[in-house]
Amino acid sequence: MDRKEKIIITQRVNSNIDYNEQIHIPNFIQDHGVLLVLQEPDLDIIQVSSNTEEWLNIPPENLLEQNIECLLYSHQIDNIRQNLAGDFEYINPLQLSIKCGNEVRLFNSIIHRNDGVVILELEACEDESGLDFSQFYQLTFPIINKIQKSGNLHELCEIVVKEIRKITEFDRVMIYKFHPDDSGEVIAEDKREDQEAYLGLHYPAYDVPQVARAVFSVKFIRTIPNINSSIVELVPKFNPLTNQLLDLTFSVLRGVSPCHIEYLDNMGVMGSMSISLVKEEKLWGLIACHHQSVKYIPYDKQVICEFLGKIMSIHIPMREQNDNLDYKVSLKSVQSEVIKIISESDDLLNVITNIGSKLLTIVGATGSVISLEGEYHKIGITPSDAEITELINWLKNQMNTDIYSTDSLPIIYPSAKKFKESVGGLLVLEIAKLQEVYVLWFRPEVSQTVNWAGNPEYPIEIESDGKMKLCPRKSFEQWQEIVKFHSLPWQSYEIQGAQEFKSAIVGIVMRRISELAKINLELEKSNNELDSFTYIASHDLKEPLRGIHNYSTFLIEDYGEILNEDGRAKLDTLVRLTQRMEDLINALLFFSRLGRQELHKSSIDLNKLIENVAEVVRMSKPGSSIEIRKMENLPGIYGDKILMEEVFSNLINNAVKYNKKEDKIVKIGYEETEESASIIYVKDNGIGIREKHLETIFKIFKRLHGKDKFGGGTGVGLTIVKKIIERHGGQIWLESKYGEGTTFYVKLWNQ
Repeated sequence: MDRKEKIIITQRVNSNIDYNEQIHIPNFIQDHGVLLVLQEPDLDIIQVSSNTEEWLNIPPENLLEQNIECLLYSHQIDNIRQNLAGDFEYINPLQLSIKCGNEVRLFNSIIHRNDGVVILELEACEDESGLDFSQFYQLTFPIINKIQKSGNLHELCEIVVKEIRKITEFDRVMIYKFHPDDSGEVIAEDKREDQEAYLGLHYPAYDVPQVARAVFSVKFIRTIPNINSSIVELVPKFNPLTNQLLDLTFSVLRGVSPCHIEYLDNMGVMGSMSISLVKEEKLWGLIACHHQSVKYIPYDKQVICEFLGKIMSIHIPMREQNDNLDYKVSLKSVQSEVIKIISESDDLLNVITNIGSKLLTIVGATGSVISLEGEYHKIGITPSDAEITELINWLKNQMNTDIYSTDSLPIIYPSAKKFKESVGGLLVLEIAKLQEVYVLWFRPEVSQTVNWAGNPEYPIEIESDGKMKLCPRKSFEQWQEIVKFHSLPWQSYEIQGAQEFKSAIVGIVMRRISELAKINLELEKSNNELDSFTYIASHDLKEPLRGIHNYSTFLIEDYGEILNEDGRAKLDTLVRLTQRMEDLINALLFFSRLGRQELHKSSIDLNKLIENVAEVVRMSKPGSSIEIRKMENLPGIYGDKILMEEVFSNLINNAVKYNKKEDKIVKIGYEETEESASIIYVKDNGIGIREKHLETIFKIFKRLHGKDKFGGGTGVGLTIVKKIIERHGGQIWLESKYGEGTTFYVKLWNQ
């Protein structure tokens, strides 16, 4: 799957240089014609070029404020009015016989509206007959036929440069294509045999600045017959209707920028013509024609060249699609296969496994990483996990849309220079922003030699006021640059493949979200029903249980002396069991309420809370040696104070309760985290917990000892603690060494 691709050079930018000359308002025209500005509706002359006496035998001041009828016959004026009422683009040029003093001269007239006025331009007409439709058809039909038969962009460009040079007889005709960074490259050329070839040479972006591109985007042909043309100023200087310089964007006689004249002169060019090539309403390139001597192109030939430029513009997208066709077909086949695999799966990890190296092929990458659930799933050549983490953190601030690509990552992200062998270019898909699901594709650096037409660095002059000004380059000799830190560019069809991949992945995610939402809804319903059942059942059990307990107590009090020792023992056991049963029911009621009750959160001073709990624990065991050591300045937490007291009361009581040592020691401290949370620990020197029980310690009614050992218990305490912590958005876990002690860790959010 070979691809003939070239690295695009990043534009050299210097914001301190003033090179955007306002070329559309030069206030002068070239000297090979005359310009008249007319005010509608009467077509009065309000502005003229200063060379009217040379062309019309009438001084400019004698034409101002006159009606156009001083130059034209009434039927010609009627014709102009009719054309202005319609689409006059299709009638240019209009041949006019103009009264020039005592003689009548024939002109080709070009007329258009702009800047609130009608602009009429006149050029000498040597051939009275002009080019009729039949001649136009005979000239253009064979060329259009060749264009239609061209198989790819290269063939199309070769045909156009040859045919336009044949029509115009310029010394050199080139096709100049703009790259995404606004630099350009000569991709086709037809020239005199004795001239140096420009084919394959690159030109920096400032050779055709943005203001010139804007004009080329709307005015599709530009002729400069003679760079030594005299400057012909407009009289008066400003458009009388706007009091501004006249906008000559669409003028065929528009004056030439002195900078551009110097540029052409440095190239050895005397006459030139440029034809715009537009793709999808954006300037794609130019057909540039150069001549070493004065070169005037009759308007009818200009029309043919502009027409061919528009025909070529139509064919550019289709011919570009034919470039690298074998690779595109192969790529599309793999993309379709991947989409099929994805559409038949409900698990993203399985998809990654099943796709394998095809994930690289769909975009022509050498490495890929899928960031999913905090893990990196890698294929091919990729950076390390730490480098990927750093790169993704950088990308979060770069991505304005769900897709991002660059073929020069080490330039815009200098940290990438450390792994430039594996990553010169990067293509990223953001699958889910909140969950941080990303797909990254990598291409390695590809060093390449680029041939420039002269040194591409800005040639500048420092003016007297210290401002830098762009100057035309004086040398166009081949200048080589070794380009580093670039990969092969990502092509539109490769990016499209990535977008289709995302659409398919999103399908899996949406199906999974729908399934999870359904499961969560069912779980919520089941949990609510279970909570309700637990509460009702526990509450209703207490009444008969209380009766059993009371009647058992009454029997002991009233008939204790009558019963033998065995009977009294059985009644004592019954009372003890009912009391234990009530403790279990109370614990169950408390646990069920935790799922429903509203939390009353506030800032909690953990130091005071621990001191209060510690005091209660000591008072409840007056004969025991208990030492509770609290770290100073425990962090503040945010939560329900009553429930937090329940948490630490339970943990500290357990630390004392499950301890066989004479001196029972409990340590309470904390660890800071990078988040706005703290990890509080409760550490004891008690009996510890066997490793096999660590997974079950938080299960309800789970006891590790006999019911009467260590003072008994319900087996619900740690379950309640875990529920409280989770309702506060925290976590609880433990570490233990059997026979040495246990440490419980609680992660809670700070205030």
